[in-house]
Amino acid sequence: MVKQLLLICTISFFILSCNNWNESTSLLTYVGGEIVNPKGDYVYLLKDDQLLDSVSLDTSNKFLFETKNIDAGLYTFSHVEFQVFYLNPGDSLMLRVNTLDFDESLSFTGTGSKNNNLLIELFLLNEEEIELMPRYYKLAPKYFEEKLDSLKNIRLKIYNEFVIKNNPTDNFKEIAEASINYDYFSKKEIYITANERRKNSESYHAIPEDFYTYRSSINFGSDKLRSYFPYYRFLFRYFDNIAMRGADQINSYQRNSLSHNYRKIELINQKVTNDSLRNNMVMNITGRYLLSCNKKENQEKILNLFLEVNTNKNHRKEIKELADASMRLTPGSKISNVPLISSNNKIKKLHTIIHNPTVLYFWSTTSMNHNKNIHSRVAELKSKYPEYDFIGINTDSNYNNWMSIINKSGYKTNLEFQFENVSKSEKELVIHTINKAIIVDKNGTIINGSANLFNINIEDSLLGYLNQ
Repeated sequence: MVKQLLLICTISFFILSCNNWNESTSLLTYVGGEIVNPKGDYVYLLKDDQLLDSVSLDTSNKFLFETKNIDAGLYTFSHVEFQVFYLNPGDSLMLRVNTLDFDESLSFTGTGSKNNNLLIELFLLNEEEIELMPRYYKLAPKYFEEKLDSLKNIRLKIYNEFVIKNNPTDNFKEIAEASINYDYFSKKEIYITANERRKNSESYHAIPEDFYTYRSSINFGSDKLRSYFPYYRFLFRYFDNIAMRGADQINSYQRNSLSHNYRKIELINQKVTNDSLRNNMVMNITGRYLLSCNKKENQEKILNLFLEVNTNKNHRKEIKELADASMRLTPGSKISNVPLISSNNKIKKLHTIIHNPTVLYFWSTTSMNHNKNIHSRVAELKSKYPEYDFIGINTDSNYNNWMSIINKSGYKTNLEFQFENVSKSEKELVIHTINKAIIVDKNGTIINGSANLFNINIEDSLLGYLNQ
């Protein structure tokens, strides 16, 4: 604590001395702090998804960024998890976070801390409200709005008292107000979604037109907010809902469908006026669709629309690569012959270990709960479908640690492998989630390239192939 106070005082003294500089001299801005229970050696500073700097932790798990020529606004601090914070030029901001309870433990001291502690308080209020909302979404619109307005007023009271006491800049006030308003708007969009899903039941409510008046105040092109989660999240929920307009009753709420995602991209292209925001949203939607789609022709259609709309060169390159990999995983394609390491430390190509209809599943020693759950699920499915081989592929790079887990857990060594080149293989097989599985026939031809062993439909896929 003494060292931290000394550091704050030293920085503050330096910043105060900057007042004597001439106007052409840039203010230095500091961001430092301590990571309790660190999960890596570095922390990262980003602005609008662009990496500004990285710095290593010292032996006391402390760090310090020094930068200049920054603009006032939102920045992102990242250490495995991430959180947004606000900086003014000349701030000397100190933070402390425990990775075991990241958001709840994050606190700020130093110049600029008051602004950021307010944003954290508003963020945590929203997290607390999430538990209340499911029962509120069942209410009639009038009573739902009453509940929601009451929650919003709590935040407004905190915010207004902060403004009176601290007199923040107009730039910061715009961001703090956006945090309150767009969380409020998001909950209204969720209510609309939840209500529509009950359309054919007695619990459905007709929503009056004045319920939607908040939509007239949406800013579809804010450069200040384009990477701010409350704003970004709201826009996705909004476009998700308006893309559903005109959907027929049979296909309502097929949110993974080509038609829905295609329409959503079209609407974003029409309404979102900020190029960077539009590009990020369209990339997000396209990437998610490609990862879940099993039809090559549909992947090609969404890719072509993406290339018409998105103007970011890096995005275009990344999505093209993802589309190519995803298309190679569509049913009827031959699975990529990636190299694997066997339990006796030999290199084997994937094709050589496939002799029967096979389910490939993936696990890591970094998530022991998932490791246990996925192997338990595999044992259950194997007992029902003995015609299939279930092959586990470990996505870590430490051979000895992997083998230690296999031996302690009693897994069958002839059905456990490890990627030889983790990053390359994950890219080729599009391993984007730990629950992903790939089903192939005895020749390595893909039956389902994007399965999930915990999905209720997995047995339909397994049984469907056997019944052909």
